[in-house]
Amino acid sequence: QVPLVESGGGLVQAGGSLRLSCAASGRTFSNYAMGWFRQAPGKGREFVAAITWNGGSTYYADSMKGRFTISRDNAKNTVYLQMNSLKPEDTAVYYCAARIYSGTYSRLSEYDYWGQGTQVTVSS
Repeated sequence: QVPLVESGGGLVQAGGSLRLSCAASGRTFSNYAMGWFRQAPGKGREFVAAITWNGGSTYYADSMKGRFTISRDNAKNTVYLQMNSLKPEDTAVYYCAARIYSGTYSRLSEYDYWGQGTQVTVSS
């Protein structure tokens, strides 16, 4: 088990920024690739970004490229999502997830552990 706890969500105006954090428990955090997903009201959960175990590679959904940045600090067992130029359509619950094996990083089913999510609301 890898308990994951997201934080940093909140209410922000369009054009603003937020940084989400996801803290993991345990000593094996660096063994996992990490991802961020989001789910807007009435919609399915969608891929946002992912990062490999050592931060050497990152992946983004097309609509987030250039606005969002994923990073990690293995010494702190934490992965981050810096979100800039936020839009009302970015409003969603944001989830972090951990996976053991490499593969298709945008695929929800390949992640092994999930956090409870943090709400991000962007007002127009």
